[in-house]
Amino acid sequence: MKTLFITLLLCLSFLSLVFAQKLKTENVILITLDGTRWQEIFTGAEQRLINKKFVSDSAGLTKKFWNESPEKRRKLLMPFFWSTIKQQGQLYGNRTLGNKVNVTNNQWFSYPGYNEILTGSADNERIHSNDKFDNPNKNVLEFINQQKGFSGKIAAFSSWDVFPYIINSKRNGILVNSGIVEAKGDINANEKLLNELMYEVPNPLGDVRLDGFTFHYGFEYLKKKNPRVLYLSFDETDDFAHDGKYDLYLESAHYIDGFINKLWTWLQSNEKYKGKTTLIITTDHGRGNKSDEDWRHHGGKMPECDQIWMALLGPDTQALGEVKSEEQLYQNQIAKTLAALLGLDYTNEHKPGDIIKSAMK
Repeated sequence: MKTLFITLLLCLSFLSLVFAQKLKTENVILITLDGTRWQEIFTGAEQRLINKKFVSDSAGLTKKFWNESPEKRRKLLMPFFWSTIKQQGQLYGNRTLGNKVNVTNNQWFSYPGYNEILTGSADNERIHSNDKFDNPNKNVLEFINQQKGFSGKIAAFSSWDVFPYIINSKRNGILVNSGIVEAKGDINANEKLLNELMYEVPNPLGDVRLDGFTFHYGFEYLKKKNPRVLYLSFDETDDFAHDGKYDLYLESAHYIDGFINKLWTWLQSNEKYKGKTTLIITTDHGRGNKSDEDWRHHGGKMPECDQIWMALLGPDTQALGEVKSEEQLYQNQIAKTLAALLGLDYTNEHKPGDIIKSAMK
């Protein structure tokens, strides 16, 4: 009991310090890459999967993404991660170094993962499918939207068309542009072009929007409306992995890294965001890793699919680079950390995970 009391006091002291200090972060951009494994993030392309079974041009893919050095491989795949974020931010989840990030839900697929990211809590009793049903749990985006100075300044752009239900935009009125949905209202020339191209560019993913459109719709909104919190959710990595197309899985991760680079470069050139914006980047679930086929799949019955990663970059985040200490973080810590970076103490009917202490100086 005494130990528990001391631990509680320490936690309360840390929270008091966080909310008392003057944080530089005024805006947060949350980014998710659906089903992207920690193995590729930290060690790059996997040689056993660069073969004719999973790729159309093994020699070309090898030339583009393979190197004997894991450090060089990962930089070939994710150059922004392993230059800017490594130098200025934090990367968690390299399990070969004992640094671990896990989900706390027991489902290990998308809707439960996104629910945990956004609410800060697992809900295994009610969230156990990817069906389109309105999430009964309130999330950090709507919590922030209710705070002074944030109303109407929250938006989400996603490739997967289930997000209006996950965020429950019907209940909270948050803008969620998701799936094959055009930009509407007072749109600019770039948005008009995106609206046309979305129907003209071949899309093998059906109702899932290509990530390039999701990024540029969100980017145009950012430049035009200047939201305080923006959520960008990319989906191709998961879709191509399920299809067994390792080459397209890698290519998607690579150009999403490029999108994040373009986004960060623009943020540093804009006075409303420069030195005032933090990025939080993560994934909803892991993937299998035992057999040659397991990388394609995930779910509660497949080992290791609860293993994820996360990255942070911003003015209040220490430049720790690749965190090599033995440490355990969880997906449910993201929501409270996101709010804390904005000086807000996020609570809900369930107990959100603790703040990631190292995310703030």
